[in-house]
Amino acid sequence: MGLFGKIFNSNKEQVKLFYNTDVHCHILPGVDHGSQSMEQSLEMLKAEMDMGISRVILTSHVTAITFENTREKLMDAFLKLKDAVTDAGLDIDLHLSAEYRMDEFFDKEYAADHLMPMPGKYILLENSFQQELMNLDELLFDMQVKGYRTILAHPERYTYYSRRRKRYEHLHNAGARFQVNILSFTGYFGEEARDSALWFAKNGMIDYLGSDMHNIKHAHIIMEYLNSKEWKKLAPDIEQTVKNDMI
Repeated sequence: MGLFGKIFNSNKEQVKLFYNTDVHCHILPGVDHGSQSMEQSLEMLKAEMDMGISRVILTSHVTAITFENTREKLMDAFLKLKDAVTDAGLDIDLHLSAEYRMDEFFDKEYAADHLMPMPGKYILLENSFQQELMNLDELLFDMQVKGYRTILAHPERYTYYSRRRKRYEHLHNAGARFQVNILSFTGYFGEEARDSALWFAKNGMIDYLGSDMHNIKHAHIIMEYLNSKEWKKLAPDIEQTVKNDMI
């Protein structure tokens, strides 16, 4: 039996998260490089419940060329998933939104008023991993004027910020909320992302945590980490700033 099997079959009680809403995951089946089947989606949702999550915001990728998902396509997959969840008897609350890469496809969707925000008009935005969007400040301001509450997805993974952390402070002070991946604390995305995530924790700049779960392997890694001494030491500080249950 491999490591992940040991985790799920251990007699040790699974440590629960201190919040109940996952604001970032790729559990909607067949629409991006996350879950590829209804069976995988149900398995991932069961893992969320094991970690204490009772409310999931489904944030599939909306990205130019790669995943040009429309509201109609995502809604169709969402309704099928809700039916499957009901049939499986899972007691978990699902909401449909998306993770919007700020690119040319996003520009068209935004101009057409086709965005699907979370409850409370929160919107999860992803920057490019190569460089910051040139007009990021202007876009965030415009969205806030229109009533959106902007959340920047996994800012710790944008390595071009790691040596200019004043930029993080500027964006946060300007009203952008930060969603950090729990996976980043494990080193899954590299040491640079882990260091930035820990810096956010130390400086009280984590507004939301998310699984960013694309598959059941991610769930297993998170579940193992929640049972670690490092998480038990880190969690009380993060708990002071995280707002996951306010969405």
